[in-house]
Amino acid sequence: MCGIFGYVGSHTASPILLEGLRTLEYRGYDSAGIFIPGSGVVKAVGPIDNLAKKITDTIPGTSGIAHTRWATHGAPTEANAHPHKDQSENVFVVHNGIIENYSLLKESLKVQGITFETDTDTEVLAKLIGVNYHGDLLEAVKSSLQLVQGTYGLAVMSDRDPDKIVVARLGSPLVIGIGKDGHLVASDPSALVSHTKDVVYLNDGDIAVIEKDQYSITTLKGENQNRKAEKIEWDLEEIKKDGYDHYLLKEIMEIPTTVENTIRGRLISDKGRVKLGGLEGYIDKLTSLHRLTITACGSAAYAGEVGRYIFEEYADLPVSVELASEYRYRTSLVDPKSAILAVSQSGETADTLAAIRLAKKQGLNTFGIVNVVGSTIARENDAGVYNHAGPEVSIASTKAVISQVVVMAMMSVLIGRERKMSLETGKEIVQALVELPNAIKNVLEQKSDIEAIAKKYKDYRDFVFMGRNAHFPIALEGALKLKEVTYIHAEGYAGGELKHGPIAMLDKNFPVVAFAPQDHVYEKMVSNIEEIKARGAPVLVIANTGDDQVSRLADDVIYVPRVHSIVQPIVSVIPTYLLAYYIGIAKDLNVDRPRNLTKSVTVE
Repeated sequence: MCGIFGYVGSHTASPILLEGLRTLEYRGYDSAGIFIPGSGVVKAVGPIDNLAKKITDTIPGTSGIAHTRWATHGAPTEANAHPHKDQSENVFVVHNGIIENYSLLKESLKVQGITFETDTDTEVLAKLIGVNYHGDLLEAVKSSLQLVQGTYGLAVMSDRDPDKIVVARLGSPLVIGIGKDGHLVASDPSALVSHTKDVVYLNDGDIAVIEKDQYSITTLKGENQNRKAEKIEWDLEEIKKDGYDHYLLKEIMEIPTTVENTIRGRLISDKGRVKLGGLEGYIDKLTSLHRLTITACGSAAYAGEVGRYIFEEYADLPVSVELASEYRYRTSLVDPKSAILAVSQSGETADTLAAIRLAKKQGLNTFGIVNVVGSTIARENDAGVYNHAGPEVSIASTKAVISQVVVMAMMSVLIGRERKMSLETGKEIVQALVELPNAIKNVLEQKSDIEAIAKKYKDYRDFVFMGRNAHFPIALEGALKLKEVTYIHAEGYAGGELKHGPIAMLDKNFPVVAFAPQDHVYEKMVSNIEEIKARGAPVLVIANTGDDQVSRLADDVIYVPRVHSIVQPIVSVIPTYLLAYYIGIAKDLNVDRPRNLTKSVTVE
């Protein structure tokens, strides 16, 4: 959730720390702070700009740690902001995660005469490390973490040892950057690319010491870890706005390129097949499955729901979709011929990672669809596929979700061609994927028209999104984006469920967004739209180009190209992303940083 950044090197640390925090602000923006040995702590509530205003002069010092917070324990106040210090004001800690037994530790420390000033679990950790510090910071952190239950990614410094940062990870990501003029640490590699592309990912249970010219990694058990550096694949330019007012719009407009990157080098058109190098060696296991369970959270779970329709129709593979936050606590009957497919943009989603680990204990193969190379989920799965969607900065996921569905479409061909899928069908799907970027561009070219529609609907307080078949999860996704970006109450429903309760809510103040592609349930959707109009509710229909029937029923229509059914949900959802964006802009909201949300949910 929160963003951690640290630097020890030859240059003045404060501007480097602020730059790192700005890159990580999507992980938390309730408050922020930095610590530089010899110069102390500076904190501020709100965005990084508020912290920067407090740092009017460059703070001396060539090392430091920094943090941007997404509040869990305690309100977003300056006192609760990180870094936190120990009783002697010598040890300073920034932390991402949750210390589950902090109350017990706190009471134990109070008995020893330790006092507390904040509502956070992190202050308990700082005070605990301070009590255990006797001249060796590494040993103090090690001995303290032996007593901790919960999750953490943390960076610790001491005024007495200013050229050293001790970091540790359990359930919350940390990555070391190998720079020319010093070393860095961050909770996301995106914060490192302006300094270096050489990184070392920490594993759960790792503890490391970072210095200007070296680093060392051990485990809490004292086992030395000799881990090689990896290369970051993308550039700093990819996370800049490129002239757009907001990252959200930039990332929506990047979707055609994202699809091209996702399919590049993976389609074999003349054979109607797909090559996914990350799954080589597991083809037999995939094609012999009795069932596939897709597990994910949020928009990734809705992508999985679209994938369920795709796998079942085209790969002849039964699929269930489980919210990772529920799957991890269920007592499920395990079929040895089943497998898990975990879907996560960040590759660090705590609940999804826990679901993978549970499945492994049950003896199942686990596969992944992940956007971030080197992420924990990517490393802990047996095999998987990278999205190649590039960095996604806006909190509301768009291009990454689309790439997840595209990967599942490709996987359905990979599996289906080994089962019952014909050469002809395989070729049709491969061609549909090739043509998909242009179909999406067609929708994006209508953004001015969609902006006008958004202004018309911006003042409504409630929405229903409705679809059938693979467009039902698209309705859920459209409703989620509207909630995330605009704070308007929205619900997604299957069209057939309209009469089973939701229709009672409809009136002139309750608009409906209806997906009505010309597919095998088109006439059913037309009937649904007529029922809605009979109740006086405004209707915005997303329909295929040339459909005159719905235009006579709807108050507004957004037309999208008619494409192969396997990719039609992808084309159909694009207008909802633009609709949410433009309504958010019309309401003068921060569409990149919606309140209370964070990009990577690394705590339960």
